[in-house]
Amino acid sequence: MKPLNLFEYEKQAKKCLSQMAWDYYASGAGDEITLRDNCAAFTRIKLRPRVLVDVSDRQLTTKILDRPLQMPLLIAPMAFQCLAHPEGELATAKAASAAGAGMVLSTMSTHSLEEVARAYYSPTPTAPLWFQLYIHRDRGLTRALVERAYASGYQALCVTVDAPVLGRRERDTRNQFTLPAGLQLANITTRSGLNIPSQQGESGLFTYFAQQLDPAVTWRDLEWLQSICPLPLVIKGILRGDDAARAVEFGVKAIIVSNHGGRQLDGAIASVDALAEVVAAVDRRAEVIVDGGIRRGTDILKALALGAKAVLVGRPALWGLAVGGEAGVAHVIKILRDELDWAMALSGCAKLEDIDSSLIVVSR
Repeated sequence: MKPLNLFEYEKQAKKCLSQMAWDYYASGAGDEITLRDNCAAFTRIKLRPRVLVDVSDRQLTTKILDRPLQMPLLIAPMAFQCLAHPEGELATAKAASAAGAGMVLSTMSTHSLEEVARAYYSPTPTAPLWFQLYIHRDRGLTRALVERAYASGYQALCVTVDAPVLGRRERDTRNQFTLPAGLQLANITTRSGLNIPSQQGESGLFTYFAQQLDPAVTWRDLEWLQSICPLPLVIKGILRGDDAARAVEFGVKAIIVSNHGGRQLDGAIASVDALAEVVAAVDRRAEVIVDGGIRRGTDILKALALGAKAVLVGRPALWGLAVGGEAGVAHVIKILRDELDWAMALSGCAKLEDIDSSLIVVSR
């Protein structure tokens, strides 16, 4: 029997994955307080449904950066998806494209950005495909990644800004996480020969970040990226209104409110708890997206009521990938779409524009 919800997918995925892969995907930083709070924060938001509204014809379509989405959902950037299934990012791309959902590909994918673009754009999708970028110390490598993404048809550059160093993920340290034989950083090895090292007593990913990623990145690097690439700039990892306002001043077109799935600074606030402040600070000058802890269609409804234009969904897509490959990812997306559709009907919302802050009460 197919899982009925994302929590059942998570339980089944744990049985499909190696201990190292499960811990890599499921873990957070430190004591995993933020990891748990991302989900718990949605339970603190209560719904106030409208009644006697004609909801017989519901519309879930929207646009993000002027590109259409069949639902307000994109698949978040997640590294090393071939740990879950041999087709990895290719399966995820095909499922997202077919569903009219967006996708953000990680720099640290296990299929190359060119392969993923071909999978996503076959036949011809309408939803957006973005490339997530980590800025490396080697600016030549960074420039090459940006140029390849542009040439391959990616429609935005999504820069992760909350990882000057990698968060301390104790499960990865305990497992001395590294990629199994046969898997590699497909976007990096094509140019530089870099890969995740095997590191005695340490996570290989932690070592890679320390050696290769640049902790000196500042706002001025956004200007450099804009000077070398015409794609709209999205930044991921904002939790403060003042940072969001400054991002807009630097020409950022969309902001992803995110704490990196609880994998960076443990004790950081839940993403959805930061959402309203960021929306107010941006004041419609850029689009706002949120990720972290979304497990139900009602969670998407709550995020939209707080002002998000769309949401990113991460781990649940991996659980679907581990359980059923492309079909599993497609089913996860369908579950969320169906749940959002039901939640809208029961809340008196026939279209996304009907969802506003009057629908929610936030308790503390």
